[in-house]
Amino acid sequence: MAEAEEATVGVSPEGVVGLDEPKKMTREDWRKKKELEEQRKLGNAPAEVDEEGKDINPHIPQYISSVPWYIDPSKRPTLKHQRPQDEIEAQYSTIGEWYKRGVQQTAVTTKFRKGSCENCGAMTHKKKDCLERPRKVGAKYTGTGIAPDEHSQVQLDLDYDGKRDRWNGYNPEDHHRIVEEYAKVDVAKRTLKAQKLQDELASGKLDQSEREHDSEDEDEDKYADDIDMPGQNFDSKRRITVRNLRIREDTAKYLRNMDPNSAYYDPKTRAMRENPYSNTGMNPDEVGYAGDNFARYSGATITMAQTQLFAWEAYERGSEVHLQADPTKLELLHRSFKVKKEDFKEKQRDGILEKYGGEEHLDAPPRELLLAQTEDYVEYSRHGAVLKGLEKAVARSKYEEDVLINNHTCIWGSFWNDGFWGFKCCHSMVKQSYCTGDTGIEINNTDCVPFEEGLVELQEEEEEEEEPKTLLEMHRDKMMKEKKKKKKKKNKKHSSDGNDSEDEEKKKEKLKKALEAEDKRVKHVEAIMLLEERKRPYTSLQEVKAPTEEEMEAFRMKRCREDDPMASFLGQ
Repeated sequence: MAEAEEATVGVSPEGVVGLDEPKKMTREDWRKKKELEEQRKLGNAPAEVDEEGKDINPHIPQYISSVPWYIDPSKRPTLKHQRPQDEIEAQYSTIGEWYKRGVQQTAVTTKFRKGSCENCGAMTHKKKDCLERPRKVGAKYTGTGIAPDEHSQVQLDLDYDGKRDRWNGYNPEDHHRIVEEYAKVDVAKRTLKAQKLQDELASGKLDQSEREHDSEDEDEDKYADDIDMPGQNFDSKRRITVRNLRIREDTAKYLRNMDPNSAYYDPKTRAMRENPYSNTGMNPDEVGYAGDNFARYSGATITMAQTQLFAWEAYERGSEVHLQADPTKLELLHRSFKVKKEDFKEKQRDGILEKYGGEEHLDAPPRELLLAQTEDYVEYSRHGAVLKGLEKAVARSKYEEDVLINNHTCIWGSFWNDGFWGFKCCHSMVKQSYCTGDTGIEINNTDCVPFEEGLVELQEEEEEEEEPKTLLEMHRDKMMKEKKKKKKKKNKKHSSDGNDSEDEEKKKEKLKKALEAEDKRVKHVEAIMLLEERKRPYTSLQEVKAPTEEEMEAFRMKRCREDDPMASFLGQ
């Protein structure tokens, strides 16, 4: 059986610590100690208390809670050595400590002090650190206008949370000041509103009987839901949208009618506003789905929307009505408004007819009954739906479309080949050309040969068709060709010297003409640039060809360089 041992410490007069033999614990003491530990773990016995008066968890092992006997056996079990030590723990600034703002207002200095700022006279900084505007003559020399000293700031040592606290250094008195400011503005608004009402009463614009509510009911925050409800808001920035989800067992809207000309389906909002069965002649009341507009504008929905719109307009004009708060009052007001509106329209119509006449023309029957016929062809189904006629007008461009010119049967741009547009009817790439029909298509599709090359080929074919020559005739022809070549070379040598001067004169004439043409082009460009962009003529019909050497030389000579110092004198 294991027995626990206890040690005693003996201290000699010389101060030397000695260890005595540990005392043995009896079997009965050991059993009682174990039973007490079990009762503490079960909660039947009070927990053990350490030297600071704190309870020790009975489930903590003994080697953690007890102090070793060779260090200090007189100490009781404790957890102090497991907690942060005060002498080691870092000391941080408290939550109430912060930098002092402003300057010292208690003492007022009237004389310059040695060692203070030469600019403003404060003792807490030097001239190079002064934040005041530099004076023409500093306080050191004038001795007047001495600025008060700043507070001596504390050195804050903040912990992790203190460095990241966004409300650190916040003064609650600032919030009270803001609340008081808003309260003053509210009182001023109420005063102005009351004064306005008094002026209207004095001028006769507003009767005393119309003022049903007192000043307390005139608060702008009368309703908690004064802002528009979701779905009733005109402001698109705050509109709340709900996704239009469907049950997966239902037929999708775009599968109702596969005709591409049927109702348009918006895949983003999953909305199909029109009736998908409108072109089939089916009655909307008989189909399972007749479009979103059918459900939206059925029943009392339209009346509800009109009433809500009237409530908004009446509220903007000063009437205290609300669709959810006073539905009965709003309905009565709306009815009286419609009656008055109809009476006003009738009075206005009668007044115009009485002044100008022409009432007999308003009572005339419709044109269809007078002429007993119309040019509008309409075909109906047995359900009464329109099958043909009265169809929606096709949206057209503001530019002219399907304009055929020069006997063409297709428009310009209906054909594309090798990066050029043309006419599909004749494959012509010239915009103002006349149509040549199928003949033009055959000519454009065949490989055309230039005229000169065709003549050379014809001559070669004729030579091949001639009778075969003998060797003597072939030798004579060869000698004649060589003589002709030699004569041409001699003539070229004699005429080269004389032709050089002629070529130079021709080049000068060509360059002179190119310079004149370049001047005309520059003036034309300047005139076009002065016109408005919409009024400028088209340049797509001009012939495009590569410039000659003379034209390139004229362009280089006439070009204005920005870095040329004499560029400003060219036009003089």
